Amino acid sequence: MKQLLIHMNEAHTQAALLVDGQLTEFFVEQTTERSLVGNFYKGIVQNVLPGMQAAFVDIGIMKNAFIYIDDILDPNMDKQPREKPTISQVTYPGQELIVQVVKDPFGNKGARVTTHYNLAGRWLVYMPKADYIGISKKVVDEHEKERLKQIGTKLISNGEGIIMRTAAVGETVESLQADVDHLRHIWEHVADTSNKAQAPHLLHSEEQLLQRVFRDLYRSDVDEICVSSPELQEEVQLIMQLIAPQESPNIRSYVQQQHAIISQFGVHKQLVSAFGRKIPLNNGGYIIWEETEALTVIDVNTGKFVGHNNLEDTLYQTNAEAAQLIVRLLRLRDTGGIIIIDFIDMEYEENRNRIFKILFESVKFDGAKCVVFGWTRLGLMELTRKKARDSYTSKYLQEIQLK
Repeated sequence: MKQLLIHMNEAHTQAALLVDGQLTEFFVEQTTERSLVGNFYKGIVQNVLPGMQAAFVDIGIMKNAFIYIDDILDPNMDKQPREKPTISQVTYPGQELIVQVVKDPFGNKGARVTTHYNLAGRWLVYMPKADYIGISKKVVDEHEKERLKQIGTKLISNGEGIIMRTAAVGETVESLQADVDHLRHIWEHVADTSNKAQAPHLLHSEEQLLQRVFRDLYRSDVDEICVSSPELQEEVQLIMQLIAPQESPNIRSYVQQQHAIISQFGVHKQLVSAFGRKIPLNNGGYIIWEETEALTVIDVNTGKFVGHNNLEDTLYQTNAEAAQLIVRLLRLRDTGGIIIIDFIDMEYEENRNRIFKILFESVKFDGAKCVVFGWTRLGLMELTRKKARDSYTSKYLQEIQLK
């Protein structure tokens, strides 16, 4: 059974996706401190740094944003010069740019911005200036790829581009057309507002968490939506009428209490375990999770698990369970950057290949870009995951544990 839980109060908006009671996705956002990712701004270039091939852009928030040369150049390879120009050749102090935030400010770093614009819809991503059609790599059926590509050629014009998301599989032309029309309208509003606004100026704000939850998490296989108040139930019903009027999941409202709906389904307990340093496996083994600014290192141990048949089988079972758990925790913790996994050494190459396959297949369900590179010469598993937002979840857990 798949359940979508949503709790809203004056301090936080929380959303959790459970599959047979197991937490697979969790989002929390402060009401007063929203993510900037996806926002469009009319900015002013303040400083150009040739040595870094980057520039700082004033977008009207406390810290200047920064942009790299590759985020200014045309993304189409056939339109780029043979030799990459310097940042000083393509931008200058005082220049006004429409930019989109791709990474939130973090620590002493300002937001990262780009001029490669994109707007994510329910079925596809619209790119007003990309001039190409892409299909999610997670779509493996060749006939469906070709169908989506043919539909895509009819949906766009005038140098526009789209990427068909995995959710587009099986969708009708009418649904995809409606998605493009909606996103194109947003971009036209951004461009029109920019012509009238004085920089720095916010041109478009990314959707609230509630809308993003339904855009990114809701699928037709969700059996039940549980919300924290009758008022929220009405809002969810309106959203469902807009995005999926033909579908009718059970929408239930719970009496609003502090963290009631999240706690009632055991989400907080699972979160506390997921964000710990030592995380137990069901078979008695455990993993150690260490995060630094440069990379994340995960160590797998057998613990109390002694197996039933032979040592190699014991090691494989522990590694296999750990691999599945690690992929789920990467999503829950929204871990980004380089990830190194020290699995328990196994004797047979066949088992090593099976562990790689488990990871490779499991990351396909991750909404973030995740690449499994494979085993290094030192016998470690190496992968990377792209993180866009500065996760607030760990800070949120500290807050509720102190109460």
